[in-house]
Amino acid sequence: MPKREGFQIGSETVASGTRRTVNLPVSYLSDHTPVTMSAHVVHGRLNGPVVFISAGIHGDEVIGIEIVRRLLKTPNLKSLKGTLIVVPIVNAFGFINRSRYLPDRRDLNRSFPGSETGSLASRLADLFVREIVERSDLGIDLHSAAIHRTNYPQIRVSPDDEDARALADIFCAPVIMESNLREGSLRETAHRLGKKVMLYEAGEGLRFDEFSVRAGVAGIMRVLHHMGMIGSKGVSRPKAKPQFCPSSKWLRAPMGGLLRTFKSDGDLVHEGDVMGSVSDPFGEQENDIIAPFDGIIVGRAVLPVVNEGDAVFHLARVASMKRAESTVEGHSLHLQDDPMFDEDEII
Repeated sequence: MPKREGFQIGSETVASGTRRTVNLPVSYLSDHTPVTMSAHVVHGRLNGPVVFISAGIHGDEVIGIEIVRRLLKTPNLKSLKGTLIVVPIVNAFGFINRSRYLPDRRDLNRSFPGSETGSLASRLADLFVREIVERSDLGIDLHSAAIHRTNYPQIRVSPDDEDARALADIFCAPVIMESNLREGSLRETAHRLGKKVMLYEAGEGLRFDEFSVRAGVAGIMRVLHHMGMIGSKGVSRPKAKPQFCPSSKWLRAPMGGLLRTFKSDGDLVHEGDVMGSVSDPFGEQENDIIAPFDGIIVGRAVLPVVNEGDAVFHLARVASMKRAESTVEGHSLHLQDDPMFDEDEII
């Protein structure tokens, strides 16, 4: 069998059957310290798809970094077919400053496809598209909620995109949500280039969440196995199907004050349930936050101090509460019991 050609990225070539971290030059800090975007390339001996995994597009969303760290330690990658490109920290500027944004205060996920001669955000977006997205068949982009909020593990797909929905079913996060493409986002740019990008949302900014990490690693492994890139050993089979939610709504604080939450992310609520309450510091005024429909909490605020109008609960609509109860319980038990994630043997 003829030897597979090396994989070119930046100015380097990764030989088949090897793996290497390649540093792609981005810019210089004001003191002339170089900044790079580091990509770890696993280039298999045998032909197969090219898949990228990205995290840290928002610099304060660190949970994806832990997901890919564990992924890169899995034995399955030793016999990988095709090529896996992993970029743990796309936005190094934001990561260093523990900030969502770049130094120019731009949101990288609203700056795609970028420009080689544009702003700093635009140049970084352009580099990522040219070096990573354009040479891949599929991408999995890892995100969390912003600081002071948390997200229940979920995959977001575009309405009427049957291929994306099928891949989301295979990833099998607890929740699948329909979400329109946003102009300037990585997902929207990839769509125009004819590339598929899965968006995984889980956890809180600047925090690790073991449940969300486990769901992310397990989901990526399932997708890689489905694409024929890795074997079945170590790839967990979910005990429940994901809960599909066609729409959602943010419930907002009815007044400024102190928030007490009676429900958490992943909880199911019935229409009319009291989800939380906001009161003034003296307890003289108090307003309840009521569920407007049956649903599952896919995001919530974690900071108890709120202003009037602040987003407090992100409630996704479910068609069947009975099925949703089975789904949530099945995913929770599965990720707790999975031997791949034994607490004494976390990768």
